[in-house]
Amino acid sequence: MLRNSLACLALGFAIASAAPGPNFVVIFTDDHGVGDVSCYGETEVRTPHIDRLAAEGMKFTRMRANATVCSPSRAALLTGLHADRAGVPGVIRSQPENSWGYLAPGIPTLPGELKKAGYHSALVGKWHLGLESPNTPNERGFDFFHGFLGDMMDSYTSHLRHGRNYLRRNAEVIEPQGHATDLFSRWAVDYLRERAAKPEQPFFLYLAYNAPHFPIEPPAEWLARVKERAPELDPKRAANVAFVEHLDDRIGQVLAALDETGLAKNTVVVFSADNGGSLPHGQSNRPWRGGKQDHLDGGLRVPFLVRWPGRIEPGSQSDHAGLVFDLFPTFLELAGVKPSPELDAASLLPAFKGRAAAAPRDLYFVRREGGAAYGGLAYHALIRGDWKLMRNNPWSPMELYHLGNDPGETTNLAGKEPEIFRDLSDALQRHIQRGGRTPWQKPE
Repeated sequence: MLRNSLACLALGFAIASAAPGPNFVVIFTDDHGVGDVSCYGETEVRTPHIDRLAAEGMKFTRMRANATVCSPSRAALLTGLHADRAGVPGVIRSQPENSWGYLAPGIPTLPGELKKAGYHSALVGKWHLGLESPNTPNERGFDFFHGFLGDMMDSYTSHLRHGRNYLRRNAEVIEPQGHATDLFSRWAVDYLRERAAKPEQPFFLYLAYNAPHFPIEPPAEWLARVKERAPELDPKRAANVAFVEHLDDRIGQVLAALDETGLAKNTVVVFSADNGGSLPHGQSNRPWRGGKQDHLDGGLRVPFLVRWPGRIEPGSQSDHAGLVFDLFPTFLELAGVKPSPELDAASLLPAFKGRAAAAPRDLYFVRREGGAAYGGLAYHALIRGDWKLMRNNPWSPMELYHLGNDPGETTNLAGKEPEIFRDLSDALQRHIQRGGRTPWQKPE
């Protein structure tokens, strides 16, 4: 009898150990500051569906993107490495003469690592990490790709970039009709319904919208609604409000599909963005100074919401100061895969449980860019505790701010705190040296 009982216990333990981890859905928007998500404070924008994730999960108030522009943030998210260590310190573009990154071959990616635990992975939407082999989504770990390869669209309805079509279903060139936000939402819903029919296999869905990146093109009925509600808004601001509200509505369709299929109860849903909003296009990063392209916090602070039913307390909040790529080791741990010690990212599981991270760390940022304003050079930032060392172009002197006393980054203390300035400068140089070991141009 005892032997049978022990055997049953052992069998039960083995079954429990073999149980798949939760599903993962990352909803990643483009150029989306905290001032354009209503749960982060007073704003003209109404985002009830995004806000729902905060009400049903945890709102992070001090999270930052890994970079102030698109490609570096995405490279960091999908590799768990600082952007320059992944080979992507700047934007990858369709014109080689103006492309400032090349996703390093051989670096493990999040979908590839999750495959070790039996996950099926899909990217719906924007890739922006390469236009050709070997850096296409299916070659870098994703089992399924339904979206576009490039940096942006000249129009959300024509879907072209410089007259070329980069829309794909896996490797197949496709020509769908409709607004890109509608298309990506529908494709994501289709994928979720397919996965619901295969409950034995966990999945990772990376839903990477290109909205609200310019051109700001809300559907006409959404813009009319905002103008009627708030006729005093500047036309540029009104268009962006409508654009974000249309996006929020389509995110609501994706959340509804999780509910309808029963997937929601075992799915970790994350909402965030690649960088802050673009100020010239009527976007808002309030209360932070600056915007997209800036190492000021308006360019780096992003919304970050996590819902995990039964594990994360609804309506909770965290002031953990992390980076978006921290999702990489977090997901691996939840999937039962041991993260590599080479990662720069750190798990968010302590924060999910309401605890502080194991140890404080420096937060490092880099951007390389071309043109007359940048000359192909890079500029950097580093945050250590309340101190921030930064500049917004390669030519300006470094600036030093105390974020605790000066969250608006208005008083440069570089000349008044020489020891802190030197310590942070030394740490920043070590990061730059480390990142410089990875080539960021395609080999000849």
